[in-house]
Amino acid sequence: MGVDLEANKQTAMAFYDLMFNQCQPAEAMRLYSGACYIQHNPHVGDGKDAFIAYFTKMAEAYPGKQVTFKRVFAEGEHVILHCHQTWPGDHDYAGIDIFRFDDEGKIVEHWDVLQIIPETSANDNSMF
Repeated sequence: MGVDLEANKQTAMAFYDLMFNQCQPAEAMRLYSGACYIQHNPHVGDGKDAFIAYFTKMAEAYPGKQVTFKRVFAEGEHVILHCHQTWPGDHDYAGIDIFRFDDEGKIVEHWDVLQIIPETSANDNSMF
């Protein structure tokens, strides 16, 4: 049985929605992560417990934070999400999240890059 790219795309979005929008990082980890969770974001500790602690803190500090998915790509064991993050009382961000999946379709690794959406732009194109 090969990699189910569509299932992995749906899993990545469900994981992110549950963790970010619904503020349930522990449940997101329970449902969608594999045996390990390797974190590359320098602001978040490595592993499941650090992820849960960080996003629990963010849910308390930024009630109403939201992410919307603008694009979703999958290839091999990776899914890439192009996201718009809204942090009430802070900035909006354009982000790219990369997830690596194990053979069972569970998330085991994460990278991201974030850019503040500026108030002005040198062009008329959106970041999305």
